[in-house]
Amino acid sequence: MDSSLLDAVRLRLAEAGAEPTPAGVAAALRAQGRLLGDSAVLRVVEVLRSEMVGTGPLEPLLADPRVTDVLVTGPDEVWVDRGAGLERTRVRFPDSEAVRRLAQRLATSAGRRLDDARPWVDARLPDGTRLHAVLPPVAVGTTCLSLRVVRHRPFDLDELAAAGTLPPGGDRLLRAMVDARLSFLVSGGTGTGKTTLLSCLLGLVGARERLVLAEDSAELRPDHPHVVRLETRPANQEGAGRVGLRDLVRQALRMRPDRLVVGEVRGAEVTDLLMALNTGHEGGCGTVHANAAGDVPARLEALAATAGLDRGALHSQLAAALDAVVHLVRERDGARRVAEIHVLERDEAGLVRTLPAARWGPRGFVAGPGAPRLDDLCRRGGAL
Repeated sequence: MDSSLLDAVRLRLAEAGAEPTPAGVAAALRAQGRLLGDSAVLRVVEVLRSEMVGTGPLEPLLADPRVTDVLVTGPDEVWVDRGAGLERTRVRFPDSEAVRRLAQRLATSAGRRLDDARPWVDARLPDGTRLHAVLPPVAVGTTCLSLRVVRHRPFDLDELAAAGTLPPGGDRLLRAMVDARLSFLVSGGTGTGKTTLLSCLLGLVGARERLVLAEDSAELRPDHPHVVRLETRPANQEGAGRVGLRDLVRQALRMRPDRLVVGEVRGAEVTDLLMALNTGHEGGCGTVHANAAGDVPARLEALAATAGLDRGALHSQLAAALDAVVHLVRERDGARRVAEIHVLERDEAGLVRTLPAARWGPRGFVAGPGAPRLDDLCRRGGAL
């Protein structure tokens, strides 16, 4: 497809305020002194429509049900993740400007601004896809675009077991933790499947319970009949109107939640969450970035410091509020696994540390020194 011809048709349609219909494209071609057959006109229509309405060259990739991430690092560098690690595709953009136009149009569809004055954006598209884009010169050379696909139907535990995320029989332990209303965090690195697992576990909550979700970007989609979803909002162009995650957690507490869920604990809202879990809100949960389950107390300590909560106070709150940590890893082959489940205990100095209760094993979870405590917590919750 001649890029100069496409540019001319695109400009003509924009000036006329016309949609890229076959009739409109044919008229624009005639204005350029070009006469094409019906099949060629339809091809131009398809290209322009995908560019102006969909996601352009990325449309076929996002339509693939196996794709979880689409990453663009240049007009001829488009990568996807189908669950086995990143792989380069044959998809190409005409030039760097085409990548920039797509990023700006997607940002506009999400109600966000993306230009030289605000050269990056992190937003959720209308279909739920997570968008992140950075423009030059912050992104060296060309616009960088990242799209994370959100499944409209969440996985269930059987599917996670079949995919190898859970070891054989591992679903019974996770079901028991949810049934016993344990408070827990799902930890792991970026792309390990924290949101996927948490959505699945929330789907196990009893139908008569009310879930209130507070998220920076609404990605959790639990299969549950009673879900209230709250999402943060950035400031407008005047710098006013921002609604942060901490604001949402406070509002969620006034909405009679049976389970309070924070999509990702990443800042001062950790203090509000822990206080909520210490005031009768059992079964609360969320996700947090951490390299290992044992690192979670230190990670929460760092986050609480941003809210002015000192170390001793944080550990006192943490010891009473949180029961367990479910940690996910991503193997070199791209497979995501529940690597370990830890319970929390206090050491001689009164600080919280984690104790392995279950570790991944090819035949099922292998019990660790914290297994008796986890069993006791589940039994006291009436799940075992």
